Amino acid sequence: MKAAIVTGAAAGIAATGHVETSRAAADILRAGGNAFDAAIGALCAACVAEPLLVSLGGGGFMLAHDAAGKATVYDFFCQTPSSKIPVAAMDFFPILAHFGTDTQEFHVGMAAIAVPGMVAGIVQSHRDLGRMPLAEVMQPAIRLARTGVRIDTLHHYIVRILEATLRADAALFGLFESPARAGELIGEGEFLRLPALADAFEALSHSGEDLFYRGEWAQQLAADCAARGGNLSLRDLDAYRVERREPLRFHYRGTECLINPPPSPGGCLIAFTLGLLEGWLLRTPAAAPASTLAWGEKRHVESLVRAFRASSLARVKDGEGQKALERLLEPEALARWRTEIQWHSLFSRGTTHISVADAAGNIVSLTASNGEGTTYVLPGTGIILNNMLGEEDLNPGGFHRWQEDSRLASMMSPLIARRGDGSLLALGTGGSNRIRSAMVQVLVNLLDFGLDLRGAVEAPRLHLEGEKLSIEAGYPTRTVRSLEAGVPHVHEWPASNLFFGGVHTVRLGPRGEFEGAGDPRRDGAVTIA
Repeated sequence: MKAAIVTGAAAGIAATGHVETSRAAADILRAGGNAFDAAIGALCAACVAEPLLVSLGGGGFMLAHDAAGKATVYDFFCQTPSSKIPVAAMDFFPILAHFGTDTQEFHVGMAAIAVPGMVAGIVQSHRDLGRMPLAEVMQPAIRLARTGVRIDTLHHYIVRILEATLRADAALFGLFESPARAGELIGEGEFLRLPALADAFEALSHSGEDLFYRGEWAQQLAADCAARGGNLSLRDLDAYRVERREPLRFHYRGTECLINPPPSPGGCLIAFTLGLLEGWLLRTPAAAPASTLAWGEKRHVESLVRAFRASSLARVKDGEGQKALERLLEPEALARWRTEIQWHSLFSRGTTHISVADAAGNIVSLTASNGEGTTYVLPGTGIILNNMLGEEDLNPGGFHRWQEDSRLASMMSPLIARRGDGSLLALGTGGSNRIRSAMVQVLVNLLDFGLDLRGAVEAPRLHLEGEKLSIEAGYPTRTVRSLEAGVPHVHEWPASNLFFGGVHTVRLGPRGEFEGAGDPRRDGAVTIA
């Protein structure tokens, strides 16, 4: 189901990007696992059900909030290698992803691989927070990989988007080749089976993270990178560690929000964008009372565009270092940006999310990504490695200019919010640079316009990238025309699309009631346990 509300006895709720991912979380909750077990198990299942969005070869962030109120961010995102080979020797090349009505360029190859953090994140967060044995937590993913998952319309579309990448390597193509039509990619309705990945999960459940970072798999990955133009070394894998961080805390409309902190910029930029909107949206001196402003009116949408433009400019102008990001949230900085960004002078990628709550009061917001995946599968495992060093938004200074041995800064921003009535919300999204725009719009829909979870998630979205404004169908015509008058390039999408992210959210109410909404743009599914 795309949305659900339940009161009374239940073990918990999960909202994710696939019905099988949500089902894995619910199975674990029913078996006695807590929300953390369920989120970890769902993440493993997503590597099977959503294999072109998330992989054991990628990384992510988990924001864990326990029943006692303690919140911790587990940063298991990818790390840059400790050294670079000469650019001329790198296996690194562009791939064009086709979204149907738009395209986006990504870079792949062995030199696009950053040090993966997913395996370490799964094992470390489970060691700290889990209740069930890790082997049991991984069982839903193992079963799913062996029995297979039916390719639905959305994932058939994703296969087509990434067709150029999938055809660039024989081993990668072999994972997604049609079981009935040799030489063709798997089609809608066909079953994707990943037995090697099932074996990999079983091996990890017994051997732990050493297998991936120091053992046989590490040796193979490092050797292949050395032979085929990659930067990754055995030393890089051995040195990888999960970072535990305090979440960034801020308030919007009286709601306390906890989000991914620096060094990743996404959380600060979302807080900065909302800080601008709190001074503009529905609150400008000449504005009518909030209750009289309808969703989609000119002032609502223009305020969003101004705020998105400001956050993009601030990222470039004020820098991305931790101190620079934190300074953006100071009242003086917000006031300056509100004054400087005027409407008339506005202008001169693969990820998934999991939200889980349990009856004990634990709640989890987890976002993970493999980028678009690169053209390499770790032999014998079915694990597709990431292409994070080929993601333009993760390399704003240009490709191959990354600082050695440092955690990549990500836009991924899992968030947990505590509302005035004591209820807790967990939400997040995939979508590369569209993450912050999707998150801001859902929060504004909830906290400014009072929409319910489903309405807030399903409402049309827009996204600003440079001088191009992409906008989904559903906004009033007069609003779209006003945007065309102030923005150099407006691209109207004929319908909602996964380009605009996939915000999956759950709510744990003050009396223990559960509510959830999955984003239909990415086939979001809600399951009650």
